[in-house]
Amino acid sequence: MGNSRSQSGPRFCSQFLPEEQAEIDGLFDALSSEKQRPDTSPRSFSLKALKSHLGEALPPEMVTRLYDGMRSLDLPGKAKGPSESVSREQFTMFLSHLLKGSSEEKSLVIMKMISATEGPVKAREVQKFTEDLVGSVVHVLNYRQELRGWTQKRGPGPPPGVQVLAAQLFSEMELRGNEELPGPQQLDRDCDRAVIEDWVFRAPHVATFLSVVVHRGFLLPRLSLDLAPLVPERHVDQERVFESILDVPSVIYVNAHLPREQRHRWHLLFSSELHGHSFAQLCGRITHQGPCVLLLEDRDGHVFGGFASCSWEVKPQFQGDDRCFLFSTSPRMAVYTSTGYNDHYMYLNHGQQTIPNGLAQRNRSILAVDPEAQALLEIIGRPRHSQGLQDAPEDE
Repeated sequence: MGNSRSQSGPRFCSQFLPEEQAEIDGLFDALSSEKQRPDTSPRSFSLKALKSHLGEALPPEMVTRLYDGMRSLDLPGKAKGPSESVSREQFTMFLSHLLKGSSEEKSLVIMKMISATEGPVKAREVQKFTEDLVGSVVHVLNYRQELRGWTQKRGPGPPPGVQVLAAQLFSEMELRGNEELPGPQQLDRDCDRAVIEDWVFRAPHVATFLSVVVHRGFLLPRLSLDLAPLVPERHVDQERVFESILDVPSVIYVNAHLPREQRHRWHLLFSSELHGHSFAQLCGRITHQGPCVLLLEDRDGHVFGGFASCSWEVKPQFQGDDRCFLFSTSPRMAVYTSTGYNDHYMYLNHGQQTIPNGLAQRNRSILAVDPEAQALLEIIGRPRHSQGLQDAPEDE
């Protein structure tokens, strides 16, 4: 059960500091003081009490997962298997493993949250857990009004970005054996404790999201959680309400790949919706402003862009370094880092008649090889000034 080194004698040893443990004990006392079923021990709490305490802070399915994870933890010297209610020791062990534990201890908790039965879980169960987890993070941040200037798009059902980010996280899992099985059948494969532990190590957002769910769901001020590296503050120099084409899951995903010093605050430099479709206006607003994120949406709803690691300059030379990367957030989330093939990271130029304008790479403009870049110019109604001025490819 978990990491044996976290146990001392017959009892579980909490990893919380004294002041943190006092807060955990106070939370348990509040939960166990809720009106219980007649057969519930006064030193424990029921699912009904947990739901009553959390209210609408978390989705019902996540509250049930938390409760099942708590009551399914086996305690030293106690009968194995899920208990009828959650004891103080189970509650402390669950939070200690989840918030302070190793990958091994976190994987134990995750397995219990996915299924109360012993043994491996199915890949499709992990997939559903991941969707519930990402959805719960967006839900609780919105409920606690901690989206830091970002707006959650309205609409029935979970935001599309929830499923896309969940799919990206789930793709980090290495399913072992039977690699020849077709895609749908892969979801029927077993995931044991070792697979989940490896997944937690490969996809650190899994543990981070679980911490957000617990911290912001239960409101634990003594157990500090800095949301700035997760969701950057959004600053717009406009009184007009402006909705970004990025939803909250997409912001979290892109922000996680930026250098740490750029993760705390995003400042809007240019938007075609606010500033028009002038390429000269774009150049004027983004140059000499430091590192920035370029974001585009095409007519098919595909959202993609790139990170510029240094200030843009209008000049006929390549700029930037290997910290630059390209990304997509819809219909799938992915990041494309430098291959090291050359140093052609950033290029910005316009108003020239004999030198390529816009975005380019050696020998061929990116417009010649990337239909999405061509679509961008068509969308904003700009002519391709560099067309006909590019060097012919070597094979021609």
